[in-house]
Amino acid sequence: MASDPAQLIRQLELQPHPEGGWYRELHRSAVGVVRQDDGQPRAGLTLIAFLLQAGESSRWHRVRQADELWYHGGGAPLDLLRLPPQGGGTEHLRLGPLDPADPQQQPVQLIPADWWQAARSLGAWSLSYCSVGPGFDFADFDLLADLPLAERPDGADPALI
Repeated sequence: MASDPAQLIRQLELQPHPEGGWYRELHRSAVGVVRQDDGQPRAGLTLIAFLLQAGESSRWHRVRQADELWYHGGGAPLDLLRLPPQGGGTEHLRLGPLDPADPQQQPVQLIPADWWQAARSLGAWSLSYCSVGPGFDFADFDLLADLPLAERPDGADPALI
């Protein structure tokens, strides 16, 4: 695997993501589902490659009505932050290869549906893969910065808004 983030961006054909970082959709399931809450059709599952370089962040955002799994793909571990929909305390998850010296660091981390999330690399770059089910649709994507102040949950690190 390339060790230069610019080379990874070219090799993986990544594009800028609205939340920050770089991404490319790798898979969109042909199997469709209909969400029970609102009857909206979605792909059963989607998968993206996502890259953060040093100094970049995935700004606070949420995916409504879909769980998101993050998988470590290479490079440095990620500080993955999550916040319940109603706010409260931010949880810091570490996404990276298994490390006996750091049992908190895991190669897979879950962001439940409707939870706020943000991330930053703990090194020069971090490559991850993210699967969303039901499948991701930008119609279900909210950036915290786009919400009026009165509607923002308490506890979000303002540096990542």
